[in-house]
Amino acid sequence: MVAEAAVHDSVRDLFKDLVPPEVIEAYDQLRASNGCAKDRAEEFVGGADLVAALTSRGMAHVLPHTPHDPAWLRPASPDIALQGVLAGHQHQLARDQELLLDGNRRLAEAQARFGNDMNGRFPDHLVSVVSDRTEISELSASLVNTAHQDWMTLENLTTEMPLTEDFAQPPLPSSAGQVRCRSIYSAAAADDPVAWRIIRASADAGEQARLLPNVPMKMKLADHTTALLPLTPAGTGGALLIRAPVIISALREYFELLWDRATPVTSDRPAAPADRLPPAHQAVLEMMATGANDDAIAHRLGISVTTVRRYMALIMERLGVSSRFAAGAAAQRRGWIG
Repeated sequence: MVAEAAVHDSVRDLFKDLVPPEVIEAYDQLRASNGCAKDRAEEFVGGADLVAALTSRGMAHVLPHTPHDPAWLRPASPDIALQGVLAGHQHQLARDQELLLDGNRRLAEAQARFGNDMNGRFPDHLVSVVSDRTEISELSASLVNTAHQDWMTLENLTTEMPLTEDFAQPPLPSSAGQVRCRSIYSAAAADDPVAWRIIRASADAGEQARLLPNVPMKMKLADHTTALLPLTPAGTGGALLIRAPVIISALREYFELLWDRATPVTSDRPAAPADRLPPAHQAVLEMMATGANDDAIAHRLGISVTTVRRYMALIMERLGVSSRFAAGAAAQRRGWIG
């Protein structure tokens, strides 16, 4: 009994502060009985909300009925359950960061648009709207010269004119060893010969470049002092020039989040088809990323649990990682999952 209680406490500690206490209690109860009939699940764990909380987090799954057995709500093993919980938090963090950035952009626009109605209480020099195309182009080209430590850019390669090799300027030779230059490009750049030459020229000049499946906007950021954000997809019809420290800090944090998720550019042009997983492996990876356990994946895809585990082992080997959680993060950086 003492050993059993210790196991219960250990499992509870795994999920402490990650999920609500009532969900932990329901999971622990489900584990103690190794599950229950689906039609009794709500009564057994304490309500429909708790059943939904367990299944949505991957802490439990429903086994369909067979000719011999009814449908059954089965608890996932603690390690798989924890993986699902952490995957949910990871996705939520990414969504929250994107909402924070969008909110700060709206704040900057509102302050710039309505600042004149505040009787001078908001300093105009912290955020300004630039609408002149020539001025935007000059700012975009010259802002890098103001960086003393960090130069960060997001580039989705949206342009109003055909892309040419003078679209982006490589880091200045004088900045080598003094300014850390980093850029995140849309992964579609690897399929465009001109875009790829731009990226390679910048990398040869000392820039650190990474690729991300979806770069949501353009951005240029110098140190902790100045940022240029577009108000149109191409960035030429209007832009925000930002010097407000609180907004700059939020933009830097958002860039770092994307940087961690992006894939480093190597010397060779990536071959997208060769770098992708086989469709069957991809399907397993995508379900794993949602927090589904092996049984649920096998049932959904119509394959055996043994096959699911073999596919996951091959995926982890290809990614060079030793855990499924690490595989999810590495796959996201490569753009295999969103």
